[in-house]
Amino acid sequence: MIKSVAIIKMKVNIMTSPLVQKQTQTTPQHHDEMILVVKRSHLFTQGDWSGFKQVDFDHYLHIINHKKEFHPRSLMETNPLYKQIIPYLIFEHDNKYFLMQRQSNASESRLRNKLTLGIGGHIRQEDMIENSLFAWAEREFHEEVSYNGTLRVTPLGMINDDSDDVGKVHIGFAFLISGDNANISVKSELKSGILVSLDDCIAQKECMESWSSYIIDFLQTQQGCK
Repeated sequence: MIKSVAIIKMKVNIMTSPLVQKQTQTTPQHHDEMILVVKRSHLFTQGDWSGFKQVDFDHYLHIINHKKEFHPRSLMETNPLYKQIIPYLIFEHDNKYFLMQRQSNASESRLRNKLTLGIGGHIRQEDMIENSLFAWAEREFHEEVSYNGTLRVTPLGMINDDSDDVGKVHIGFAFLISGDNANISVKSELKSGILVSLDDCIAQKECMESWSSYIIDFLQTQQGCK
């Protein structure tokens, strides 16, 4: 269950906060990886939709396992007939969420410098050791951030946004990752990160990538139900 968040009116500037942890090494390019994709037609059997949607994860895992394909990322980035499967992980500790900024030289050029709540990335062919979205999510989490502690993984839903070129070729499986401590920091794909309240996230919403905006709307709804 997602916890309620106390109201804080101060707007956080993630670019200048002294609490932000930064990495400066260059981000490598990965466009020749063989990545997991599924044809759009298999994922949208009831018609296309946009936004955030709560779904049966087991149903979609079944689709992925039976319809999965692996193709070079460089080809899939411009082929909207396929969706790249992306675990999208939102870290929470003590009613605060890990808000990050992507590098100016991030491997996905269309998301450079954007603010994001989503930790995660593409699933490579060699990652498919277990047929579990939860296992893929935890693997992606530890690839993208440094964290020592216990994690509880809760599925939230799926994210789709066909309004821009990035969204047309990706689909997100969103998880809430609840940690038992605040010792989290970014790695090379991300420029900075800081734990902030939900209200602070809302204040930065206009600077976020669209998937994170959908997550913010969902978290607000959950807070209102408490």
